[in-house]
Amino acid sequence: MTKQKTQYVCQSCGYISPRFLGRCPNCGAWNQMVEELVAAKKPVANAQTNLAGKVSKPELMNQVNIEKEPRVKTKMVELNRVLGGGIVPGSLVLVGGDPGIGKSTLLLQVSGQLSELGERVLYVSGEESASQIKMRAGRLGVSGQGLYLYPETDMVSIKQQINELKPAYVIIDSIQTMQEPELSSVVGSVSQVREVTAELMKLAKQNQITIFIVGHVTKDGSIAGPKILEHMVDTVLYFEGDRNRTFRILRAVKNRFGSTNEIGIFEMHNGGLHEVKNPSEIFLEERLEGATGSAVVVSLEGTRPILVEIQALVTPTVFGNAKRTTTGLDHNRAALIMAVLEKRANLMLQNQDAYLKAAGGVKLDEPAIDLAIAVSVASSYRDKETRPTDCFIGEIGLTGEIRSVNRIEQRIKEAAKLGFKRAFVPRNNMKDVEVPKSIQIITVTTIAEALKKAFS
Repeated sequence: MTKQKTQYVCQSCGYISPRFLGRCPNCGAWNQMVEELVAAKKPVANAQTNLAGKVSKPELMNQVNIEKEPRVKTKMVELNRVLGGGIVPGSLVLVGGDPGIGKSTLLLQVSGQLSELGERVLYVSGEESASQIKMRAGRLGVSGQGLYLYPETDMVSIKQQINELKPAYVIIDSIQTMQEPELSSVVGSVSQVREVTAELMKLAKQNQITIFIVGHVTKDGSIAGPKILEHMVDTVLYFEGDRNRTFRILRAVKNRFGSTNEIGIFEMHNGGLHEVKNPSEIFLEERLEGATGSAVVVSLEGTRPILVEIQALVTPTVFGNAKRTTTGLDHNRAALIMAVLEKRANLMLQNQDAYLKAAGGVKLDEPAIDLAIAVSVASSYRDKETRPTDCFIGEIGLTGEIRSVNRIEQRIKEAAKLGFKRAFVPRNNMKDVEVPKSIQIITVTTIAEALKKAFS
């Protein structure tokens, strides 16, 4: 009898070692090496065939028929935007997020909408029974005419049901609960996740079946499992939000069929997720008039302009070193802007604590928010308010100049639509730009000039 070989696999990155190691030499994680049996080598597989029995063969590139990429639009406009215009048939989509954030709710609602289009949808759940899913579907108002529920974790059985039903869409909830029986490793291990994802990718590409995969996240917010998981899929979506708030943000971090800068905003209700048509009104509805340390920026998330209030609180420090705290903003960006304000605008901030945040729980990370951050800091420091109908757009350089940003015309139109009367923009941006008559454009060149005009 041959002796079974074992190996040690890191559960964080997938590094393989012939012996046990306390610390993974690849990713540096401690106590993540798990012993697994080495699977026997399989005989050479035959050519890959799809469910219809068609064998894949090499084709000359100039003989491959290329048609316009088809898109299937759901009733969720926000989801269509994040995916790049709709669902691409045959794509593999990974949806990650914190526990209880609403991943299963989102995909169950999408499954119901796809089944109403006359397509078969197979919802595979490794965490809930069919009765539990039906109870949740009843609360969400999902009828499920062509929606099949299948509580199973065995990939052999799942592939058999896909072969029999031939669905157009498959939902896997979640990838960490699925197992390949031929592997001896535990469910949720790196080997299992990698093999299961590879099987799902073959099914999706060979049979033009769109597969949505739910992925759990780790403590640091990344999707659990090997990094190769995100490389294998076509699209990676993160469902973000605070469980203490009702708003949820769907963000694309990888998309082979569209932009990775798009976001979709939803609001969680008892009846499920509802789309937020105009997020700018929600982010600004609780803004106080006459408050200091407040400035509104027109940020661009993908192709969508969003008006967000940036708040700053500047107070004298009681310790030797001044503190800089940010929420929803990049800490290094805030520190850089405050250094520019001290050097170029003569604001003594080195002995001041500064607390900055983007109101509404949204995360902003683009150069155009620099001017609004600087104005909010100066407003709090000088204890002078800005006009409630002013908005600020522009990037700040280290020499104090206000640099141009992209899509300025689209940003200005969005501000005018929401009733803003003045917009502070970089001077170099206003070349051949048409603006609405209802808004006044104030061009600025330096940060000192911008502060002087904003508080005059």
